[in-house]
Amino acid sequence: MPMPEALPDATLARLFREARTHNAIGGEVDDATLRALYDLLKFGPTEANACPARFVFVRSPEAKARLAPALSDGNRDKTLAAPVTVIVGHDLAFYDKLPVLFPHTDARSWFAGSDQARLERVGLRGSSMQGAYLILAARALGLDCGPMSGFDNAMVDAAFFAGTSIRSNILVNLGHGDPAQLFPRSPRLSFDEAARIE
Repeated sequence: MPMPEALPDATLARLFREARTHNAIGGEVDDATLRALYDLLKFGPTEANACPARFVFVRSPEAKARLAPALSDGNRDKTLAAPVTVIVGHDLAFYDKLPVLFPHTDARSWFAGSDQARLERVGLRGSSMQGAYLILAARALGLDCGPMSGFDNAMVDAAFFAGTSIRSNILVNLGHGDPAQLFPRSPRLSFDEAARIE
């Protein structure tokens, strides 16, 4: 089977080399774009195709007012100014969807009845992966992102997930970034510092 061609360099630049974490994000993001975003990110792999991430697209003034008290001082203003903030959560009862998502075997039995620590580990890992897919899908659709973890998870959970098995993981501001507000790009580790081939 022939190997697929690599994506064009301009596409790789948009997704990785030139993409930045934005602190000042404005513009508009409509419902169709949010649906297109989800329809891309949903295809990224997760353990047993569990897809544990759950997404809340916080856009209305009322929803922003519920989110505001949970934000750290350094993240509050920029988050409230962004057109959309995505709460990426993970469902600790993700296994209930496995009969649909992984139908060729009884994958639900692999997780149902597991201790809280295991469910948290699998849910958090999968939703973190899906949060990364969200960032790449957003960049592919021409949006800029500002992911962050500077918030009170318990307050977000109480405001948006009360009475459910969903817990918050990360927040991602979405919209169109102001390049004039970017900090210089921080260094990255070299291959030899971060990786090896065995």
